[in-house]
Amino acid sequence: MGEQPCTATDGRKRTCRNVRFVIPNDMRRHFLALTLLAPLGACMNAGTSSRPARHAPVAVRPPPVTGLGITQVMGVDAQRLVALFGSPALDVREGPARKLQFRGPACVLDAYLYPPAAGKTGPAAVRWIDTRTPAGGDIDRASCIAALQRR
Repeated sequence: MGEQPCTATDGRKRTCRNVRFVIPNDMRRHFLALTLLAPLGACMNAGTSSRPARHAPVAVRPPPVTGLGITQVMGVDAQRLVALFGSPALDVREGPARKLQFRGPACVLDAYLYPPAAGKTGPAAVRWIDTRTPAGGDIDRASCIAALQRR
């Protein structure tokens, strides 16, 4: 190894030897392995798969219908509901209120009938409706009314 002049940190000229930096063999192997594996790590997705995820099957719902169906039910009496949907699966009376339940393969409809306001006469009429799928999920009220009318 040859000698050549070099400058020390204090500014004085000195003779320096060519010093070779030596990397031990086991460190070379680790360095080589990391160098080769690093690009592969960039290609990996963090815990995701390239295959599409599988989801539980979803019950098919009838297509949404415009507000027509709701206007056919709101404000009508029990006799008209039976004419629209057939015999109710459930008929519950609680004080002056009445609940009629109609069931179909696509949904369940609960119609709540209340007597007319004070000073008015006439039969109890639908003032509120609830709809749900047979499993208890959400469904559009108009769609449920349309589905129950088709059965």
